[in-house]
Amino acid sequence: MKRAHIAALTGLSVLAGLAAGTAGYAALRLAGSAKLAGRSHSYDRLAQAEGSRLLVIGDSIATGAGASDPESSLPGLLARANPSLTVVNHARPDARFEDFLAQLDGDEPFDAVLVLGGGNDAIRMTGLADLRHAVERVAQRARVRAGLVVFMPPGNLGNARPFLPPWNWWVAYRSRRLHAIVSEVAQANGALCVSLYQEPEDDPFARHPRLMNARDGLHPSDAGYELWQRELETQVQLSARLRKIGRTAARRGADF
Repeated sequence: MKRAHIAALTGLSVLAGLAAGTAGYAALRLAGSAKLAGRSHSYDRLAQAEGSRLLVIGDSIATGAGASDPESSLPGLLARANPSLTVVNHARPDARFEDFLAQLDGDEPFDAVLVLGGGNDAIRMTGLADLRHAVERVAQRARVRAGLVVFMPPGNLGNARPFLPPWNWWVAYRSRRLHAIVSEVAQANGALCVSLYQEPEDDPFARHPRLMNARDGLHPSDAGYELWQRELETQVQLSARLRKIGRTAARRGADF
């Protein structure tokens, strides 16, 4: 066998070994993330009857995995910013978009639905056609539950610590496709979408990982959830919309 061929085969063997090693590292880190998510407690609050009502559905980021307490999760931060807001949280840590449909079951009326998740679809390699179909069904069913629907998929998971090269490139691609699909489906169904995807050089989670990430390196920390809340308010003004809905409901109640 020629030396060039031997060198090429040796190089491929090294790359295969590196890929297997980084895959094993990612699997261990993801197992730790799953344990962290399993210990999280979803934030719920029954507030004033005249306030607006928010239904939260999604996965571990909707249950507040990585936050120091439920009040520091994104639903908790929204409730802190809106004292009269009622929050009902149906999220489950390991859910994918197809599982979000069951979280929308029921006939209780809401003013808004926040769809907070999608990372499990990106990481667990849900087929893109199946993902789009599931997102479309969630968008359509959510509009039945509330007039205002907001989608908020996670940021660039390829920047998360569990994913080393070459897997981080693939997970980043999957994250981009997730955001593109959710954004397109939201626009087609009269919903809003918050974009958190950023390249490593611009992503605060990549530039300040110890500050923005929880100890598992995948879920947001308190600071990370605070950043997400600011993006939610900047991009779609959710709190302002909820307060407007609450004032309208209060005026209607006063007329009777």
